[in-house]
Amino acid sequence: MDVTFRIRRLNPEIPGKDKPYWQEFKLSDVEPTDRVLEMLHRIKWEQDGTLAFRRSCAHGVCGSDAMRINGVNRLACKVLVKDLGTKIQVEPILGLPVLKDLIVDMEPFFAHYRQVMPFFVNDTPLPEDGRERLQSPQDRERFDDTTKCILCACCTTACPSFWANGSYVGPAAIVQAHRFIFDSRDQAAADRLDILAEPDGVWRCRTIFNCTPACPREIEITKAIGEVKLAIMRGSPEGIIQVQDIQHEA
Repeated sequence: MDVTFRIRRLNPEIPGKDKPYWQEFKLSDVEPTDRVLEMLHRIKWEQDGTLAFRRSCAHGVCGSDAMRINGVNRLACKVLVKDLGTKIQVEPILGLPVLKDLIVDMEPFFAHYRQVMPFFVNDTPLPEDGRERLQSPQDRERFDDTTKCILCACCTTACPSFWANGSYVGPAAIVQAHRFIFDSRDQAAADRLDILAEPDGVWRCRTIFNCTPACPREIEITKAIGEVKLAIMRGSPEGIIQVQDIQHEA
C-alpha cells in the first residue's frame, strides 16, 4: 500500500525553515503491520536525512519517540499503519518548546518531575538481618499502577491545563508522586502532598481526562490524581481507599 506522511517541521538553523511548516512524503510498499517509527526511519534514510526525531529502544519501553500522530499523543514505535490509514499526520507533542522537527525540549517536563521528589525516602535503619524493607502484596498493589510510568510526557502534553500554564506540574509528575505517596515504606508523603497542594500543583487538574487515554502504558492517571487530591484534603494518604475506576468515554 501507498502512504502519505504529512510532517510538521522546523529547523532554527536554516533561514526560511525557522518557522513551523508542513512537508509531505510518499512511501510505497508499506505493510499494514509496519509501525510509524519504521516509516519515519524510511523517510530519513531514503528521502530526507535532515528529518529529526528521537527514538531508542523501539519497543515501547523508553518513551523517547512520543509524538502527536493524527492528532493523538502516541509512541511511534507502537502505532501500526493499519490503525491510521493511508494519510498520516505527525507533529511534535504540544506544550514544550520545539528544538527541531519532532524533537522538543524535555527540560521543563523533567523539572516538574524533579519537583515532586521522585525518589524513595526512609531514614530508619535497615532490618538487622540485612534484608530489604519488606512490604505486603496488598500494600504493593496500592501503587502498582503508577510504577508503570516511562516518562514519555504523552499525558502531560495532552493536558489543556498544561498547555494554558506551563507552571502546572502536570499529570506525569503527579503520577510519579503518587507512586511514593502511597508506598507504605516511604516517609516523605507529607512533603510531597505539601508540594502538590501549591497553586501550580494538583488543583490545576480540571479532570478533563485527556491524560488517561494518552498514556501508552494504560495507567489510570485521572484516578491517581483523584487519590492524591483526597490525600491532600485529608492531610494524609492513610485511610484513602482507592477511587472507583472512572473509564474515559470518547
